[in-house]
Amino acid sequence: MYGIQLCSGIFPHLYSCAFKVVATFQQNLICHHQAHTQATRVCIPGCTLQFRDLLCVFILTDPAAREKAGHPEEPICLAKYFSVVWCKASKKKHKKWEGDAVLIVKGKSVMLKDMEGKNIGRGTGYQFKVLDNLTEGQSLMIGSKEIEVMGVILEEDFKSGKCFLSGLEATEEIWNSPIASARWFCNPFKNVSKANTKENWSNCKPRHDPFAPNSLVMPYPGPSHQRLFNKSHLPVVDVVVDPYITSHLRPHQREGILFLYECVMGMRVSNRFGAILADEMGLGKTLQCISLIWTLLRQGPYGCKPVIKRALIVTPGSLVKNWGKEFKKWLGNERIKVFLVDQDHKVEEFINSPLYSVLILSYEMLLRSVDQIQKTEFSLVICDEGHRLKNSSIKTTAALLSLSCERRIILTGTPVQNDLQEFYALIEYVNPGILGPLSAYRKVYEEPILRSREPSAAEEDIDLGEKRAAELMHLTGLFILRRTQEVINKFLPPKKESILFCRPTVLQLALYRTLLNSQIVRSCLQGSLENSPHLICIGALKKLCNHPCLLLKTIQKIESESRENQDQTNLYGGLRDVFSQESAQTNFSESDSGKLKVLTQMLAAIHERGPSERVVVVSNYTQTLNILQEVCQRRGYPYTRLDGSTPVSQRQQIVDSFNSKFCPAFIFLLSSKAGGVGLNLVGASHLILYDIDWNPATDIQAMARVWRDGQRHTVHIYRLLTTGTIEEKIYQRQISKQALSGAVVDFSKGSEHIRFSVEELRNLFTLHEDSNCVTHDLLECNCMGKKDNQGCPVIQDDQRSQSGVKVKKSLTMSQLMQWKHFCVDHENLPDPFLDRIKDDLTFIFQNITS
Repeated sequence: MYGIQLCSGIFPHLYSCAFKVVATFQQNLICHHQAHTQATRVCIPGCTLQFRDLLCVFILTDPAAREKAGHPEEPICLAKYFSVVWCKASKKKHKKWEGDAVLIVKGKSVMLKDMEGKNIGRGTGYQFKVLDNLTEGQSLMIGSKEIEVMGVILEEDFKSGKCFLSGLEATEEIWNSPIASARWFCNPFKNVSKANTKENWSNCKPRHDPFAPNSLVMPYPGPSHQRLFNKSHLPVVDVVVDPYITSHLRPHQREGILFLYECVMGMRVSNRFGAILADEMGLGKTLQCISLIWTLLRQGPYGCKPVIKRALIVTPGSLVKNWGKEFKKWLGNERIKVFLVDQDHKVEEFINSPLYSVLILSYEMLLRSVDQIQKTEFSLVICDEGHRLKNSSIKTTAALLSLSCERRIILTGTPVQNDLQEFYALIEYVNPGILGPLSAYRKVYEEPILRSREPSAAEEDIDLGEKRAAELMHLTGLFILRRTQEVINKFLPPKKESILFCRPTVLQLALYRTLLNSQIVRSCLQGSLENSPHLICIGALKKLCNHPCLLLKTIQKIESESRENQDQTNLYGGLRDVFSQESAQTNFSESDSGKLKVLTQMLAAIHERGPSERVVVVSNYTQTLNILQEVCQRRGYPYTRLDGSTPVSQRQQIVDSFNSKFCPAFIFLLSSKAGGVGLNLVGASHLILYDIDWNPATDIQAMARVWRDGQRHTVHIYRLLTTGTIEEKIYQRQISKQALSGAVVDFSKGSEHIRFSVEELRNLFTLHEDSNCVTHDLLECNCMGKKDNQGCPVIQDDQRSQSGVKVKKSLTMSQLMQWKHFCVDHENLPDPFLDRIKDDLTFIFQNITS
């Protein structure tokens, strides 16, 4: 009649205890076999601790019967959160509390987390009324620790992570200027170094007219800012950006200058002076910084005193001259003296000369000259392409941290490349300690966010991860500004971007199958990956996708070396027989690579259009650039080349020459590693990305070289991928990383640092010969390769995979659904240029930005 279950094989004499409990309910309970009631777990009182934990009685009952029997229905277990202090349990009257913590109460259980999010205690079996009535000042024992409740934490504060971090506070709202705006402006050419004595206070006026049309006036400091930074009670004046620069600024650039000014002046976050300008490529980050530097060198809100005296700009070596060129363009040589460090101009010259206000040097030169630079006081440090500071332990970051300057700005188009720890490293440089120690950041933000992105994540984990990501975005949004290229699309010519899936050749397929069937690849899919040679296998597959001759050269190199690498010998040993005798004797054939066949036809079609058409061809590898260079020589195409071997001092000259309308070069061969960042190649209107990198930022940076300010022609961008191979898998992995970036800021590793599971390797080491486009298959799109960007359904955020597991599609994949889809096997392409080469393609994604 009663459903009683005794668990875990309890001793027989304990049955009597169970039936005594059941008897207390017998007069009040009527059980029917047809009734749908809930099972309530009752622990038998009176048992010793070890038996009580094991013995459970499940009684079929209903809430009314339990209420009548004097056992009210237990409340729904909603979590509650408290801020507490804790110490080791003792009998002392005056406790010595060891630290703050967060107490999580759920049902009869509690969990204690320190302020870094680490579990430091847990307990179960508490009475409901004890936990339900916790208030400020009450104590509770949790294992060997004693806690005292300090207050209640709101659920949203816990889920967002606010309760763990206490160092980030926004300052008061910026005031509009009540007095200073009414003052006339002074002569902008006055001597700003003149002492501001009380006699001169009456002459403190804005340097430029704040009432002039289109004037850009910096925010007026509020009362608390004045208390902190104007203790001498100097007159407060408007800071106005130079009208000449203002007349050339676009709306987003004006906003960026205001943002940077507020950050470096400590107006956005209390006692913090750092900022990250994370605009996408081509939005004018350089001009915004030049405007800020020039303004701060000549003006200040208190007593007309300049905010800074000297500024340091650290940039990749290829961009040093470009920074100097931009300063000259906007300010000339007379108004400001800028010192560029190179082999002929040393840091000592800058230190010994009072004429120069700005020092520009490369990251490599910084490491060589850090001892001299430390002797000079800089008021502002700007790190261009600052995502290279993604590791706090590298020498470059350590050198920059050794400089005693609080005002720090990072410029980067890709603030998050691989993971959230790299994002933390950037933030830790510009505003040290603002997100707490790394261990707390990982527990509070990184781990919940990554856990929520797992395909099998529970709804609770997804909810927590989304709230933590939103809070992290909110907190860092106080000092990170991110705008996408959409803000200048209306100022740029149209862009047509195509992802071309190239049909592999017969030789490539044969070599690919041989590699996948090799003993070394099979060993990668078994056992531990710690000493697995999977990276060698991945490298071989990527070489094969570019051109089979790259494998042949590796084979010849292995055969000529006296010292053998066993892994390479096992991998490449069976490939020699696949090459024909003719292939082994010639240098390379254009028809042996699917991508090279497509490239040569594209170059021929572009060249036929006339001498005004120019092309940038980008690759990650020097060996591949050598092949592309030989193609240019065979076909008589004039070209220029920039890679890691190009002297840094000559790179800007090469770029300027190519952008000139008188340059005879038709093709610019570019290494994405050496020249993929910061260069302006608007002399070309076609860009072909020949191979793909694990890091999406590398490819995005490279593609942004031609579609940017100054471009006057319609831009055509082509990404080449070999169908069904590892290149498609890398592209899909790029999409995943870009989705992580979007989750945090709007948020790669070289192959030597990539970590894979065995299942991921099994997916990488699979050749899909029966698919025209694996990426399109994953979209579950029903267009059959005949989709334009209108009238087709967008993929739902939540789709079920074949295994039934809920998979959340990323924003980028959803956007890919909006592109045009063309399966070239049975499609007359509307683009006559692509229609010409469709025999060597299997699928096309295309998007037009106008």
